[in-house]
Amino acid sequence: MFKGAIVAIVTPFKNGKVDEETLRELIEFQIENGTDGIVPCGTTGESPVLSHDEHDRVIEITVDAVKKRVPVIAGTGSNSTEEALRLTRHAYEVGADGALMVCPYYNRPTQEGLYQHYKFIAENVPIPIVIYNIPGRTGVNMTPETLARLAKVKNIVGVKEAAGSLQQMADIISLCGPDFSVLSGDDFFTFPLLCLGGHGIISVVSNVAPADMAAMVDSFNAGDINKARELHYKTTPLVKALFIETNPVPVKAALALMGKIEYEIRLPLVKLSDANLENLKKTMKSYGLIA
Repeated sequence: MFKGAIVAIVTPFKNGKVDEETLRELIEFQIENGTDGIVPCGTTGESPVLSHDEHDRVIEITVDAVKKRVPVIAGTGSNSTEEALRLTRHAYEVGADGALMVCPYYNRPTQEGLYQHYKFIAENVPIPIVIYNIPGRTGVNMTPETLARLAKVKNIVGVKEAAGSLQQMADIISLCGPDFSVLSGDDFFTFPLLCLGGHGIISVVSNVAPADMAAMVDSFNAGDINKARELHYKTTPLVKALFIETNPVPVKAALALMGKIEYEIRLPLVKLSDANLENLKKTMKSYGLIA
């Protein structure tokens, strides 16, 4: 079961290319600060603008750098089932521990289409699969009932749930059972989801504050609910600041301010507006991330 505070790691660029050395440094920073898993090539990793060769390479680097110290759950989703199959097979062959697969976007399949898409890939690649449900980006919401059907497929093991509904999260937990990993796809919902019986977070905030996100989940699981709640309220201003514009623009700005990456974003995304950059700086100074 995948659980805990898992980072959706950024893909650092330098002079227009993937910065492989910096990616390895970011991975070490995460593991040193208690992160429970690494997700390369997710939305935060700018997967839509990576070439197929870059996508494969980022996963290969991550697997090599992590060296089985924590799980690597590689982003392998696509709105083409055949393309998702190829990406997932590659992740399996290079040693990833799981695959994170976004619901097919733009072509807006029915619930039956969603079911058949995931079932087909799961039956053809023996890797644990986490479904990524984010209707705000894909245009389609996977219902708890469809997830319950998919939970019966042997290697479909969890969901990154980002529909923004605690009711839907609760329904998924109820229908899919305790062995199905229900992970938040929105940092703000981490603590509420844990209270409902969820298993953790695939986090953007962990890129800049991994120790606090890990401590929130660890404290909750250790029975220290007050400490977990305190960390929820501590991180909330940072959550707001890191989503002031489209992810991953703010988190890349934050990491650049921390001196960890070059501030490079690929079009069609652009850098933060001056006003939002100033707001981000204020939040980070208040949090203690920058001087």
